Amino acid sequence: MSRTLRAAAPALAVLIASPSACGINRDRISVPAEAEQKAPVVAIRIDVEGRSITATLEESETARDFASLLPLDLTLTDYAETEKIGDLPRRLSTEGAPQGVTPAAGDLAYYAPWGNLAVFLRDFRHSSGLVRLGRLDDGLEVFRRPGPLQVTIWPAVPSTMHGKDAPLTRLK
Repeated sequence: MSRTLRAAAPALAVLIASPSACGINRDRISVPAEAEQKAPVVAIRIDVEGRSITATLEESETARDFASLLPLDLTLTDYAETEKIGDLPRRLSTEGAPQGVTPAAGDLAYYAPWGNLAVFLRDFRHSSGLVRLGRLDDGLEVFRRPGPLQVTIWPAVPSTMHGKDAPLTRLK
């Protein structure tokens, strides 16, 4: 390091560490709204009928709470020729969730009044108490098979990492 650089290093450190030393007011620094709203999404894998189907969870408190339950074994049963439903081991947080949503085919949702997971097989009307968790990326046709389905839902992780303590894969 040159002599001039060594002499200037302490002053530079103060300037870098303290924006106010440069006349920058932290209260006036703004982050564009789209940068604040673009959080990473969580990928999950659903093993059903010998297939691995992927889905993407939304960035919400309810979806994060659902992800905290994974891995999860469920039996999904037919409900009103519209969805497959399965009971979750506990109720999920609905903090910040809308009072209801209008689900579309392929949506994963949480029905708060019953505390269950729903995979929508077709579009449906607006439903109070329904919170969208995410969406299937593929494989909806597997869920359309009549009768109960045994599924295991996992965090989508690299194939070398398995088990309950494996971290969730974050997609950008």
